Order: sequence, then C-alpha cells, then structure tokens
Amino acid sequence: MSDARTILQKVFGYNQFRGNQEEIINSVISGNNALVLMPTGGGKSLCYQIPALLRSGTAIVISPLIALMKDQVDALVAKGVAAAFLNSSISRAEQNNIEKALLAGHFKILYVSPERMMSPFFQSILSRVNVSLFAIDEAHCISQWGHDFRPEYMELEILATRFPAIPRIALTATAGPATKKEIIRCLSLNKDSIYISSFDRPNIHYTIAKKGVKEQNIQKLLDFIKTEHINDSGIVYCLSRKSTEETANQLTKAGLKAMPYHAGLPQKYRDQVLEKFLKEEHTIVVATIAFGMGIDKPNVRFVAHMDLPKCLESYYQETGRAGRDGLPSHAWMLYGLRDLVILKRIANKGAGSAARRRVNEEKLDAILGFCETTKCRREVLLNYFDDSYQGPCENCDTCHAPVTKQINATKLAINALTCVYETKQKHNVHYMIDILTGNHTTLVQKYNHHLIRSFKSGVGYDEALWYSIYRQLIAQGHLKMIMDGCSEIKLTRRAIDVLEGNEEVWLRADYKKTISKVSSSAKKRTTTARKTKKTAKNTSEYKAFDGTDQTLFENLKIFRTNLAKKRRTKSFKIFPDKTLMEMVEHHPTELYELEDIYGVGPKKLKKYGKIFLNAMAELRNE
Repeated sequence: MSDARTILQKVFGYNQFRGNQEEIINSVISGNNALVLMPTGGGKSLCYQIPALLRSGTAIVISPLIALMKDQVDALVAKGVAAAFLNSSISRAEQNNIEKALLAGHFKILYVSPERMMSPFFQSILSRVNVSLFAIDEAHCISQWGHDFRPEYMELEILATRFPAIPRIALTATAGPATKKEIIRCLSLNKDSIYISSFDRPNIHYTIAKKGVKEQNIQKLLDFIKTEHINDSGIVYCLSRKSTEETANQLTKAGLKAMPYHAGLPQKYRDQVLEKFLKEEHTIVVATIAFGMGIDKPNVRFVAHMDLPKCLESYYQETGRAGRDGLPSHAWMLYGLRDLVILKRIANKGAGSAARRRVNEEKLDAILGFCETTKCRREVLLNYFDDSYQGPCENCDTCHAPVTKQINATKLAINALTCVYETKQKHNVHYMIDILTGNHTTLVQKYNHHLIRSFKSGVGYDEALWYSIYRQLIAQGHLKMIMDGCSEIKLTRRAIDVLEGNEEVWLRADYKKTISKVSSSAKKRTTTARKTKKTAKNTSEYKAFDGTDQTLFENLKIFRTNLAKKRRTKSFKIFPDKTLMEMVEHHPTELYELEDIYGVGPKKLKKYGKIFLNAMAELRNE
C-alpha cells in the first residue's frame, strides 16, 4: 500500500477519487496545509484519513460531537485502521489506556474534542508523540459568523504557533465568505491551500411550502411521505422538543416507523434511536438539530423541515444528509412567519454584540428570501455560497411549477437598489428601510435628488413590503450581504442592469394578505392524483418476481436487510443502494464482473460477492 490510490481501493473499497480529492490528499501527504470546502457526502473524511495512513505518526482529528467521533472510529476500525477517540463518554481507566497506547505509537488516527485539545495535560502528551497531521473537522465552528459557532474552536489558533511544522487541514461543508476568512485567519492558512468543490447536490429535489394550521401541517407531511417515500428512511426536523415528540407520535399512529430524538431524552434512548436508524430500513427520525451531524447513512431518501431553519448554512447542512449515495432524494420544508419570530428571539438571546445580532437577523432574512423566491431554488442556494450557478435546474418546485402569483416590482426594486447605491453601500437592510419608510428624514437630505425621489415614492408602503423586496433581491442575486462584522449590503452586476433599465424584476407578492382559492376542478384533480398513486407495503417479504429491474432491486434490498440482521451490522455497510442498483443494471454472474461495480472493493468482493450472486440468481428464478 504505497500510494493514495492503493489505500483508497484496499482500505476504503473505492475504485477512483471524486472531484479534487486526490489533489488535496497528495498535497497534505507532502506536508502542506489545506482548507477543504466540500458538500455533505462529498468525501471530506478521506481527505485526512488517507494522508493519516500514509504519513508517519498519529493524526489528531478535532471533532465537535461525541456521537460523530464514535461513528467515525467504528467505521475505521471495521476497515482495519488503528483508530480511537478520547472524550468524556469513556471511563478514566479507558482514557489512561488510550493515552498510553498513543504514547506508544499504536494509533494512526485519534479523535479528540476541541476542549481536550486545548487542555495543557493533553498538549504535554502530544509533545511526546509523533503527530502526522491535525485535521479540524466541522471547521465552520471556528467562526463567530458561522451557524454553529463554538468558542473553544477559536482557541485552535495555537496549532499554528505551538506545532508550526505539522500540517493542518480544516474541513467543512458550509462556509460563507466571512466564515472562510475567519478559518483562514485562525489557523494561519494561506490562499494557495484552499480547495472549494461545488456545493451543488444535483440529486436533491427542493420543495418548500407555506404552513397552515397545525393539523394541516402534519397531514401535509404524511401526504408527502406516503406518496413519495413510503418505504424510505428519512429525517424530519422540528424547532422544539415538544413538536418533535408530537410529530413522531402522529407518524407512528399513521403506521410509519418513526422515533423522536432530542437532547432532553435519556442518552441510552438516543443511542438506541441512532442504532435503529443506522441498521434498519424504513426508519424515520423526528429530531431537533441535535441529530444528524456526521451520520454515515447513505440511503436517507428525504429530509423534511416542519419549521424554518435558523439560516441557509444550517438548511444546506441538514438537507445534505439526504442522498449521500448520489441517488434521487428530497428536501421538503414548511415555513411560516411565526418561525421567524421564534428564531429571532432564540438567536438574539445569546448573541451578545449588536453586530452579532445584525448578522443573525440578516441570516434569517436570507433563508426567508430563499423560501419566498420565484427563481430556481438551487440557483439561490448555491449563489449564497458564492458557487456560481444559473437555473433552471428542473429539480425544484419553482422550476417545475413556477410561482404564478407574481408582480412586476421593477419600480419598487429600483427604489430599493437606488437607496443602497446612494448611501455608498455602507449600511444594512434595516437602515435602508428606515430611509424608505420615512424614519430617517434628516439623513435623506444629505444625499442627492435620486435618493429623495426614492424616499418620496417609498413612504406610501409599509415595512413588511420593503423587507419582502430586499429579501427577494438578495435571494435573486441583485444584492449581496457582507456579514463579517460590518453588516453591509452591496450591489451586484445584476443590480446595475436593473438600475440601467436592462432587466425587469418580478417578485412574489406574499406581502399581500390574500388567500388564493383553489378551484373545485383543481381540488378534484389533486384528490384523484393522490388516490391513483400506489402505496408500497412496508413489508420484509419478498415480492413475486415479475421480470422487472425494480422488483429485483426491491428484493435485493430485503435480502440485504435480512443478511445485515444475521451479521449484526448495518445494511448499507454491506452494500449501499447504489451498489444494488448497479448489480441489477449489469446482471453480473461471475465474481470478476462485480469488480467494476460501485462500492465493491477486494474485501467486500471476498466477503459478500458469492452470496449476492447466488441471491440474484435465486430471486430471478422465483
């Protein structure tokens, strides 16, 4: 095992690298630092795990969650890698044994928390250890402008001063410009070491709808699951612990295998929920955001949000837990303005500085703008992360069924954009709205007649309208928010096109409190469509083979589930759905034909190859 490709194949069971993985890995092996921005499920872990196996010494991986450490270590140990973790979940005696083994050089990879890393005792141990590299996982936790800020992470700047010769690799799936800038500063990285993969997850379909009354919302979720994902595993996120338990209870009553998960439940129960979710098929976890980070379950087919997430970074990370195997998956969400009020209260409670509160509110405005947009959702989402993309993607609700209730808001948009321009692009949205609604009359007089004209034309409208317009202008890419302390909005090239009269702006008219009536014929069509959709039975019995690939695929999944139970392992750890799908497509009959199929490495070929060939033959003959 002399190089990265050999490790990739023999240890991890993959035939080739994805994207810029190989470039990153070779750079770190050579002793260089790196900042890796890669989407959830894009293979970030391999970017430090393979260098750890090829460099001399022990890699220290700094990770934020105990459950995340355990899952990663279990997966590595199963592959024959000498790995361990040090955290408060193990006894003092176990910690002593791990520390002794570390000093003896018995580990290739050790996971620790940032608090452990910063303890003087652990640093004294590291001074006697041959450390191969430092990997900072979930690196967005470093930034106070990120969505999961951890003050302990900021202290990791000591790595560059105390261990300057040891390479540092920071990894995250969610980092806007301000967060990226702070990671680079804190870890003393240079611009040459930044690797940014596309944030696009083309296999995920985005659907967003407005909330109704509580009972309607539950019914909408049930309709979504039963018509789209009846036999699938998924995650449902709720804002409160109470709604988590209520939603799980309603899904269970409807015959679905659903379990609640939140920080207020006993640790033993949460561990059991996680274990069932990872090992069993057709399981749904209804959770607060305490669930999901680092979960290695590739066949999560849907992620649903019953409430508005706190920001687009959180939304992207949470929805990214769907479809890690690359197969079609769904991100579905309900939102309401009441969510915004609750989230603002939560965010500002511990925000501290006025700058931090402004950033929190602007992040909420950004995700609300994403919900309200009339444009391709994928375009809005990716552009938020500075990942240039132009729709339509044809895989989101606004592309499939463009919003019909729109207004030509070009004149209002020109007023809003002119206000930004004339105030030198030095202020935030709230400041602009104060001017446009007449709250800053004296300030207006300091600017030229263009702004005065905007001011006069804006006074007739209320704040709700202007907030809606600014949110949608930001979502559509006419304005860009800068959120690294100064909290400013800037004009983009598209804004100039509008101001110069080269582009019209069409916006959703949601600020009008009207309820659109669905015609009786439309209701009838919807009801008929739901009735005609077939609902597959949630059963472990094999289906009669009808000669189609779909039936063979479903039966192979059942066979895999039964095998996993016998072997006391997780289904996807035998083979993921993508592997089964390729087996069905290529119809292999010999072991060598399995070698070219996704996820079938030498170890799995030897362990499961003959078993699955025999199973396929039997299932076809039934």
